[in-house]
Amino acid sequence: MELSEVGRGYPSVASVNLSAIARNLAVLRAASPTTIQMAIVKANAYGHGLIPVALASLKAGAQWLGVAQLAEALELRAGLDEAGIARKDAPIFAWISATGTDFTAAIEADIDLSVSWTWVLDEICAAARALGRPARVHVKIDTGMSRAGSTLADLPELAQALRGAQDQGLIEVVGAWSHMSRADDPSPSGEESTRSHVKIFEEGLRILAQAGVRPQIRHLAATSGILWHPETHYDMVRAGIGMYGLSPDPSVKSARQLGVEAAMTLSAPLTSVKVIEEGTPASYGGTWQAPTRRWIGLVPLGYGDGILRASSNGAPVVVETERGLFPTQIVGRVCMDQFMIDLGPAEGEAGTPTSASGRPPAHVGDRAFLFGDPEKGCPSADKWALHAGTINYEIVTRLGERIPRNYHYEEER
Repeated sequence: MELSEVGRGYPSVASVNLSAIARNLAVLRAASPTTIQMAIVKANAYGHGLIPVALASLKAGAQWLGVAQLAEALELRAGLDEAGIARKDAPIFAWISATGTDFTAAIEADIDLSVSWTWVLDEICAAARALGRPARVHVKIDTGMSRAGSTLADLPELAQALRGAQDQGLIEVVGAWSHMSRADDPSPSGEESTRSHVKIFEEGLRILAQAGVRPQIRHLAATSGILWHPETHYDMVRAGIGMYGLSPDPSVKSARQLGVEAAMTLSAPLTSVKVIEEGTPASYGGTWQAPTRRWIGLVPLGYGDGILRASSNGAPVVVETERGLFPTQIVGRVCMDQFMIDLGPAEGEAGTPTSASGRPPAHVGDRAFLFGDPEKGCPSADKWALHAGTINYEIVTRLGERIPRNYHYEEER
């Protein structure tokens, strides 16, 4: 597909390699070969695109799909239905809902729902009763994250309510689940935290069993649990950041060390290449000034596209030129729709015409790559995260929807 077809005049593009996603899922499956694999496609598949990534994940062998928001689960179901995917072949789990949620629509769409409190269960049961068909639920146990989930103190009451709803035919308890807060932390305190999560999860399962609630599927591990804590695998694992080719903690092991590859490459063409004089400021606030007479390039991406303003003055960029890859960095502040990069020193004295300033290192139309697969010469999302003081999850997930996504499969290796 040509870029003009994808972008429709919008210059940037996030190219998503669906073959890389399939290979990454295979790596995670090898780390937990006997469990069910749920592909997590929440937040627009971590910025990569909900429906295309979901379809690619199912094609690659993932048996379940997971999203956080119920609205996204309904969008996902509609997309899968349109693609002709049988619902029995693509169970969807969603775990965030508020009071007053339309659980009727969720049950009709065959969405599995998370239950942490009795008020959620009551509303789900009301919808099930009105429809005359049971809802599929996963009870969440708070094992130490302190977000959603029933604490061990509250779980006996919820367990009894679940048993009552189950006996009335209003629900089917499909799963019991939780999150771990420090599974990516190999320090002694991090390891102790993970052991504590497992212990609490086991106690929660015991409380449920005492009430006669026996979930079919237990799931606790996300990517870091899959890779580093086999004792947390249980019946199903949730493949998240790893399926997109990023490490849950690059300081522990890089993506390359884990055997996964970045699935997204973000790029845009240069829209300006010009010379500025020594001491000339770049962008708002004059936070960077040219140390010498310099070539400056302009990239049409900014914080309106989800490029972190914290990436100003230093985030890495590589420009593909006729002479090869040209590594450089952002100079000045990231603007709403564009940022500048340093293309190096220019010849001549102040006031010399650009035409007499030597050969420019890059030209208008040359493509600037912000991040992608380092094995192909791109900066990594990890390096962007390090510069911006954040994590690779945020770098890819926050990309704006106005950036076109271009999807492709590679030839088999």
